[in-house]
Amino acid sequence: MSDAPARRVAVVTASNRAAAGVYPDRSGPVVAERLRALGFEPLGPWVVPDGPPVAEALERAVAEGADAVLTTGGTGVTPQDLTPEATRSLLSYEVPGIAEAIRSAGREKGVPTAILSRGLAGVVVRGDRRVLVVNLPGSRGGAGDGMDVLGPVLGHALDQLRGADHSASE
Repeated sequence: MSDAPARRVAVVTASNRAAAGVYPDRSGPVVAERLRALGFEPLGPWVVPDGPPVAEALERAVAEGADAVLTTGGTGVTPQDLTPEATRSLLSYEVPGIAEAIRSAGREKGVPTAILSRGLAGVVVRGDRRVLVVNLPGSRGGAGDGMDVLGPVLGHALDQLRGADHSASE
């Protein structure tokens, strides 16, 4: 095992009701546990209302040195689902294949509503830092399915963002 410190991945749950204490965050802990199992150090989950507080949490994660930020929730088509807009406002560029793969995997698992997700993936660039941001669905199952897709490529993506060539991270 490497002596390098674990890469830090912030987990942000966008849920108006969980943020208000109506019920506990159900998806953020799923994502955090999966990250731990993959050898990452999760920050959070931080539970915030959807909309501008999501952008504030993303900025906080970048400021605190996160290598990546995974959001859960707020990606649907209701008027309250504003996570993609909050995310897009901070991205320097998108990585559409990640979000497409997450939607496709959900549909292939027999969840027809997976195609309604408007989740994004992309990179926030701040100086010489590049931080991957991925929006995952808000349900426990959707968040877990998203991690099934993201888990095998997350380390490689972070290596690439740090400038590694393909042979160094394969």
